[in-house]
Amino acid sequence: MEEWIESFLEYLKLERNCSTHTVNAYRRDLGEFRAYLSQGRGEARIEPAEIDHITIRDFLGTLHQKGNQKTSVARKLAAVRSFFRFLHREAVIEKNPARLVQTPRLPKRNPRYLSLQEVETILDLPDTASEAGVRDRSMLELLYGTGMRIGELVGLNIEDISLKQGLLKVRGKGRKERLIPFGSAAAESIQSYLPVRTRVLKRTRRTDEPNALFLNLRGTRLTARSVQRLLNGYIQKSALFLNVHPHLFRHSFATHLLNRGADLRAIQELLGHESLSTTQRYTHVEMEDLLRTYRSAHPRAHSKSKP
Repeated sequence: MEEWIESFLEYLKLERNCSTHTVNAYRRDLGEFRAYLSQGRGEARIEPAEIDHITIRDFLGTLHQKGNQKTSVARKLAAVRSFFRFLHREAVIEKNPARLVQTPRLPKRNPRYLSLQEVETILDLPDTASEAGVRDRSMLELLYGTGMRIGELVGLNIEDISLKQGLLKVRGKGRKERLIPFGSAAAESIQSYLPVRTRVLKRTRRTDEPNALFLNLRGTRLTARSVQRLLNGYIQKSALFLNVHPHLFRHSFATHLLNRGADLRAIQELLGHESLSTTQRYTHVEMEDLLRTYRSAHPRAHSKSKP
């Protein structure tokens, strides 16, 4: 089983162009599935053809018993399904047992987003008198100003940005490239950061990834985890009682554009969504805002009992 998992991960990396983050997520989920299958078998080899849909359902049941959220269970099932699809296509198994397993019903949740005032407060948190603060302000401006994913942000190279045109080239899911515009606030913050980046490279003399746009103070490319840690640090030092993660800037970017009249398909292009239905989640957020406004402002929004 283990060698087939490794073959599948290589397929994701080389043929599907999946990011390292995605491949590692599949590795963890399939590793958990393999560990479940190995229980009570000692060193006995597990053959893919032995596994049926009942075994996969039992695995999901175990996850529920351990307290896994439905979203987590659904993600692990998606990894198992992709793996068995691969095995079926490679003729390792005659039938795909995962096709008979239903996805857990997930609650519909609209994206949470920040108000414009909250965004501006967070953008002002980095101390721009320091090198790290100049860099962090630039990253936050880009996250909100473009709606890009955190993985796309840390994957940026210096040649991906055109200050003159106000455009960024990002590599999204499946390494698909797209161009994203950015505004003057983001442009000014990047312009301030570039000399800092040059000084860091000269000071550290690192040559492993000299084209990376955002560097740590050791001269190597920042990771998504580092950005999350930096953001958490700023929030904890501030008076904000918010649970803020980098993806929240993406939700706020889309919601604020929609609320100001932007076309849904244009937002889809900017976010890099393959399906318009994914972008349409933001229309529910807009409708909730409209309903709140109506109910608080319209004189006939609430029925009055007759005397």
